[in-house]
Amino acid sequence: MEGLRRGIGSGSTMVVVVLLAFVLLMVPEASATRWTVGGNKGWTTNVNYTIWAKDIHFYNGDWLFFVYDRNQQNILEVNKTDYEACNSDHPLHNWTTGAGRDVVPLNVTRRYYFLSGKGFCYSGMKMAVQVENLPPPPSAAPVKSKGSVPLTPVFRSQFVLPAIFAIGAVWDALLRFC
Repeated sequence: MEGLRRGIGSGSTMVVVVLLAFVLLMVPEASATRWTVGGNKGWTTNVNYTIWAKDIHFYNGDWLFFVYDRNQQNILEVNKTDYEACNSDHPLHNWTTGAGRDVVPLNVTRRYYFLSGKGFCYSGMKMAVQVENLPPPPSAAPVKSKGSVPLTPVFRSQFVLPAIFAIGAVWDALLRFC
């Protein structure tokens, strides 16, 4: 009987784990994106980074991944005036670590200005990006008629969670009778 109770106890633990897994699956996913600057060309001369970045939405929490020749280029964050003048004398931040593979977190909603010093800014190695807050998730479309009820939102919000709790309650009740 004692062995049976231990088995039952581990079974209820398993139910709790399964219930938690289902609840976590229902939480909306938010993820950051790591953008490789310049795509397959990387951070180098003769790339128009304005064109590369123009159709990309950069969100708070994203990352810029710079791939470059560590012996020639660097990554400097500057203000707008220094960006426009290609002045690298007073950077706000030097993101260069010396590896040629550096990541810059975009963790503030604002405009960022990057350039490469050592004269490469004049060859086009500069980029400005606007970081925005992530837009809210879209709301569910209203139901138009009873014949065309969408299954996915109804299934997730009205049936899954109550079903999980009902299964857990039945399981718990069965364990108490054993």
